[in-house]
Amino acid sequence: MLTKKTMNRFIQSIDKQIAFNQGKNIFLDNLDIFQFANETVKAVSNIDNLNTDSKLYLIEYATDKAIEEFCRVNQYYTFDQNAKNDLKQIYADLFENCHIKTNSIENISKEHYEKLKSWLKEHNAFGERLYKNDNEKVSPVACFEYSPQLQVKILQIDTKQMMQPVLDIGCGSKGSLVNYLKDQGIEVYGIDRAKFQSPNLISADWLEYNYGKEKWGTIVSNLGFSNHFNHHHLRENGNYIAYGKTYMNILHSLKAGGCFHYAPDLPFIEKYIDCKQFELKKYGINECDFKTTIIKKV
Repeated sequence: MLTKKTMNRFIQSIDKQIAFNQGKNIFLDNLDIFQFANETVKAVSNIDNLNTDSKLYLIEYATDKAIEEFCRVNQYYTFDQNAKNDLKQIYADLFENCHIKTNSIENISKEHYEKLKSWLKEHNAFGERLYKNDNEKVSPVACFEYSPQLQVKILQIDTKQMMQPVLDIGCGSKGSLVNYLKDQGIEVYGIDRAKFQSPNLISADWLEYNYGKEKWGTIVSNLGFSNHFNHHHLRENGNYIAYGKTYMNILHSLKAGGCFHYAPDLPFIEKYIDCKQFELKKYGINECDFKTTIIKKV
């Protein structure tokens, strides 16, 4: 039987492997910069000791860690369930190849990173255009979680008058605003693609999350959903249709009298909002070069 200690060593080897190649540019023509760390080589030699359930768990774990690293490098990467399933298969193939003793570590590594490169090109093609001629190390696209007090100010939130329950879309890995509002006795939840332990913080893709109908009193998103929507709107092959559908789903998930607070504003879609169903207001923020939109369901 596989001991917990042995399983932890495999998990640690995955973490170290991700860290070993952290920030390297996978879109370069030369993938020789990607190698297996010594800990990974040692783990490969013991892979025959894994049972089926352990392999499935590690494949899932490696998939989540890889996506986490790609999103750390560029917050605009998106991975739907099909992309995740394809990545799981890549890691399943990696484990299977490690079983074949005639395969050299060098060949296994090369094949694995070629598959990762093709996978990323398929699901986030803009990344290749962005990084193909970049350096071996790429600088992450800035992604910062503002203080809850600043978010409240930017989003024009009156915490004493908020209709509940509240949903924070793209709450960040710390869920700062969610925790801040929760401490004030507000029923509040947050969604993000990060992994959480708190029942108030939900790991979910905002394009796939079921917002429900007439469920939320207040929905907020600071430099989250609308920021990404704008990015896809401006991108040549952006997923703007899915964002547009989700935007409307968010609006219709509001209770009567409920509000959606978000920044930056989205003038390209806001002009199509039915004024008989929704009231729209905009606010300029002195410290920011964008506007905040508040949409109220009448």
